[in-house]
Amino acid sequence: MIKGNSFIKKSKKEINDDLRKEYILSSNDETFKKLCNTLKSEDDILMKYTSKLEVTSSELKNCSKCKNLSTCKNEITGYVYYPIKKNDNLEFMYKPCKYQKEEIKRNTIKNKTIFFDTPKILQSASLSDLINEKERTNILKYIKEFLKKKINNEDVKGLYLSGSFGSGKSYILSALLNELSNKGYICVNVHYPTLLRRLKKSFNENNYDEVLDEIMTSNILLLDDIGAENNSPWARDEVLSVILQYRMDNNLTTFFTSNYTIDELDKVLSETSKGIDEIKSRRIIERIKYLTIEEKLISKDKRN
Repeated sequence: MIKGNSFIKKSKKEINDDLRKEYILSSNDETFKKLCNTLKSEDDILMKYTSKLEVTSSELKNCSKCKNLSTCKNEITGYVYYPIKKNDNLEFMYKPCKYQKEEIKRNTIKNKTIFFDTPKILQSASLSDLINEKERTNILKYIKEFLKKKINNEDVKGLYLSGSFGSGKSYILSALLNELSNKGYICVNVHYPTLLRRLKKSFNENNYDEVLDEIMTSNILLLDDIGAENNSPWARDEVLSVILQYRMDNNLTTFFTSNYTIDELDKVLSETSKGIDEIKSRRIIERIKYLTIEEKLISKDKRN
């Protein structure tokens, strides 16, 4: 048996030497070398990002041979994982290729997403604006896998994205919905607290069922800011429960954003002015867990 203290940790110099060797080896590739030259950064900086630059280089090669979006071989169809220089570091984002730019231009006016009181900035949210910051790594990885599976008609769960205020949760999932909308899916983007106010008003306008059906039956649904509403038995049991039951029964992709984790939301939904009902809250939570996987996004407020 090998004891833990028998392992010899690499020194900082040895790690840098390994990074430099990998970087020099990768620089033998012409595309990789040209990419690094365009960034106009020192080798000591570039070598820290060798593996990510290799991904970009590979995707640029794919683009050089690509004739249309249907033959795209990149991880996200129509996008290149591309570095941008920020001070002495590199940040990576998804940059649309020339074919995707044409597609976006064609669809700008005819975005099929149905918005319910969604801010304008979210209505135009784009995957190309998403920067691959450390705290977003798992979420962007999920988006890649989701798009691959959805386009191939494979079963794939939605995402319950919780996290701090202003961290970019709504923007990320709105960008994904807009991308799916451009690919022909019927998407509904709902600011959930506002939806409840609209539904109450629709009682008097005799279109309550019409509004609820449009949300409930859409191909893709985003319930944004769940848990921020004034919780009531009606909101929980007659609206949210009904929507989620239908979507669960029909295996419809559903996304959520919230300042609460799923476990925290359980407590929030259990408490109303009528008292505490943990059983009805638990039913909602089980449906959310059936429909989604959970990720957390903790970062600085992007709104400031």
